[in-house]
Amino acid sequence: MPFPLFNSIASWFLKKRIHQIDLFLKHPIEVQQEVLQDLLGFAQKTAVGVKYDFSSIHRYETFAERLPIVTYEDIASDINASRNGVQNLFWPTPIKWYAKSSGTTNAKSKFIPMSVQALEDCHYKGGKDMLSLYINNNPEAQLFTGKGLRMGGSQEMYENAHSSFGDLSAIMTENLPLWAEINTTPSLKVSLMAEWEAKLAAMVIECSKENVTSLVGVPSWMLVLLHKILEASPEKKLNDIWPNLEVYFHGGVSFHPYRNQYDTLFEGQNVKYYETYNASEGFFAIQDQNGSDELLLMLDYGIFYEFIPLGESDAAIVPLELVQLGVHYALVITTNAGLWRYKIGDVIRFTSLSPYRIQIMGRTKHFINAFGEELVIENADRAIAQAAKLCGVEVVDYTAAPVFMQDETKGSHEWMIEFHVPPNNPEEFKIALDTALQEMNSDYEAKRYKDLTMQLPTIRLARKGLFYDWLETKNKLGGQHKVPRLSNDRKLLEDLLVMNA
Repeated sequence: MPFPLFNSIASWFLKKRIHQIDLFLKHPIEVQQEVLQDLLGFAQKTAVGVKYDFSSIHRYETFAERLPIVTYEDIASDINASRNGVQNLFWPTPIKWYAKSSGTTNAKSKFIPMSVQALEDCHYKGGKDMLSLYINNNPEAQLFTGKGLRMGGSQEMYENAHSSFGDLSAIMTENLPLWAEINTTPSLKVSLMAEWEAKLAAMVIECSKENVTSLVGVPSWMLVLLHKILEASPEKKLNDIWPNLEVYFHGGVSFHPYRNQYDTLFEGQNVKYYETYNASEGFFAIQDQNGSDELLLMLDYGIFYEFIPLGESDAAIVPLELVQLGVHYALVITTNAGLWRYKIGDVIRFTSLSPYRIQIMGRTKHFINAFGEELVIENADRAIAQAAKLCGVEVVDYTAAPVFMQDETKGSHEWMIEFHVPPNNPEEFKIALDTALQEMNSDYEAKRYKDLTMQLPTIRLARKGLFYDWLETKNKLGGQHKVPRLSNDRKLLEDLLVMNA
């Protein structure tokens, strides 16, 4: 189909979706209540539906009283049984695909069920809405006159007699709708390559020849690809390779530590940044305003949301209508893939209640609170970006862990940071980072006051490629994998210190 015609049809369809989004913006609580009742009604004859008598649940309060809040470990046996062919356990339609995810620093894999409904009504719908919201805000957009460069993780799929599993990006590619396949690069053949280095080399060759108008991928890995493309090209700027590039849709990790590097790469181009909140468990939120750092919570994707104030017991859980601004919440979801009151492990906070907009604060397990400092990833990402900008350096990757008190020695934090070029004055960077953390986190500031509880942090300069090598040892090279930013223990940092020696 000629691109101008495709552009016109796609733009018409995506603008039509904006009217549906307006509906849940005007009636968010009613939309969420309808989602819950639809899920309960659809799954009432499953094993879990019979166990908890879904057919008699007509109010949220009954749902909350009757169903327990669960983690992956609580439902792992049912998921394993489902993977081995037992159907109708937690969702009525057959589940063929499972998104393999670690989600934590340990090596144990999780297999997140992926129903047809989750693929169509959540993940693909989220992708279309991402485009809809961008086009609605930028009527002059010409996305479909060129191609979108998508950078997924490992595309290798594994099968047993009853099911298939792989990265979320592998499942998405395996089931990609025709409209998306026509308008994206690399080709399906390259996307399905399993070996990361070979795939990266093939992407450099194939994608640099296309008229790329948008980028989609995790910031850390997209940077690797863009630098490889520039190294292989006689052109010195991306503007010369892709003059029509207009937007970068990113997610997976915080954009703050990478923003300055992308600004440099896109110099001379008016490239907009749009963030998405997409995980194996579901597509949750999308940036809906140009230049914003807030994400619109998407309420009609077959996901019912609940929220537990961070640090409080499960009994403190609340539905959407009872959330408050500024509170850090652990996210609990009920989905159209059969996850019922599932703790996903993410922390968010609301920045707006009309409409419901959020910011991602990090993982429930990825923080440092060894001394009451309550340092979350959002603090760390913003602080390290501020320090890098002040000192004129670029950060490739980082992680941090506590240095525990011993005898009369006070506690502190130890940071392993890989720079493109190390700072001329590491001491200056250390002070800039410490100052920024105190500005952004009052608990950290209190513990640092006059060095009473915590001393200045220690900065370790990582050798070039350290984090890449660590990911390789964990078989985690590729688009969806990332280094844990913060740890409340020293296991990861100690491993990196040995590799950095």
